[in-house]
Amino acid sequence: MRTRTPILVSAGLVTAIALTGCGQAGQGDTTTADGRTQLTMWTHSAGNPAELEVYEQIISDFNASQDDYEVVHESFPQGAYNDAIVAAAASGDLPCLLDLDGPIMPNWAWAGYLQPLELPAEITDSLLPTAVGVWDDEIYSAGYWDAALGIFARKSVLDANGIRIPTVDQPWTADEFGDALATLKAAGYETPIDIGAEDTGEWWPYAYSPFLQSFGGDLIDRSTMLSADGALNGPDAVAWGDWFAGLFADAYAGNSGTVGNQEFIDDEVALSYTGVWNAVTALDAVGDDLLILPPPDLGNGPKIGGGSWQWAISSECKEADGARAYLEFSFQDEYITEFADKQVVIPATDAAAQASEYFGDDGALRPFVEFSQEYAVLRPETPAYAVISTTFETAAKDIMNGADVQETLDRAVSEIDANIASNDGYGFQ
Repeated sequence: MRTRTPILVSAGLVTAIALTGCGQAGQGDTTTADGRTQLTMWTHSAGNPAELEVYEQIISDFNASQDDYEVVHESFPQGAYNDAIVAAAASGDLPCLLDLDGPIMPNWAWAGYLQPLELPAEITDSLLPTAVGVWDDEIYSAGYWDAALGIFARKSVLDANGIRIPTVDQPWTADEFGDALATLKAAGYETPIDIGAEDTGEWWPYAYSPFLQSFGGDLIDRSTMLSADGALNGPDAVAWGDWFAGLFADAYAGNSGTVGNQEFIDDEVALSYTGVWNAVTALDAVGDDLLILPPPDLGNGPKIGGGSWQWAISSECKEADGARAYLEFSFQDEYITEFADKQVVIPATDAAAQASEYFGDDGALRPFVEFSQEYAVLRPETPAYAVISTTFETAAKDIMNGADVQETLDRAVSEIDANIASNDGYGFQ
């Protein structure tokens, strides 16, 4: 197995090593008392009973459907999960089946943790493009759902202030968005919009790099994947940085709220830039007055982040055919609908969406499906993404706090490019 040192390593690795002290059981070389080959499956879902309930049902149904394999699962807290994978890979203890956050997949494939998925094309072709993970022209992961961002508003508030309600076909322009914020501030909202800036980690590139892309910049030059120069520090990126800093300087947005959507629920802010996962709570609180609006077009069309948790087969799995059999079984529309409705995430197939309580053509959360189809941009599919992510978070927070935009972005480019060069371009040449 080709193994490289992954980027994603943290101080939690010692704890993760303890969590993974289960030997190599479940890689396909263990047989149960009734002669089945045991396959271990790891998830990040500890503490998420709704998600685990669906997994447990799929596993039970699969195990009952055939006599060759027995899938057993172990669930880890999300905060410890990635370190657990890194520790298991270092000791040769990866399970057969593992879930992963879509943007990290290229790093783990490059590091030799994963093998190509090789699911039937009729499955992967039926999924949202953002629910399929590709590295080096091969599919390494696939997921049952995606997530999407939008802007929550109250129709009564927009109407009372003479603000046009944007649509997918006619989103707010940058000027309209700015005027709306100014109007709402003048109407008495001390902070007109909550953009979630009190959050940390992957939220920052997931939520804010789409604004950068809407300006015409990007996290890296995707034509080569060898440099961020020009994409992250060129004129379009600087224009994004000036705009982003202005949201805070003009007190249109802040970073002192609570993570989530409570300020909008309490009508302390007029607008909330947030995710589909907060939509049912908003519906319950606001009712028919709730609007789910597209993000603004800042010059190059509205953009949102794409790619969520997906499934992969480890390179250490000795019974990959059994792992694939389980995954093929699991991608039934009924299960995808269950995930969607219990977690409030976007179903990865159209049939599952149509069967959903929320995401069918007439569902209250249908706008998120449209946003995902129309606006979603994957985070760069490169092993360098883990460094890109943390570097962008640092730069964007510095800009929020008043740092010089050009200097900050130039520094971010230097850090990203140095990492890429030190890893021989991660295979991109």
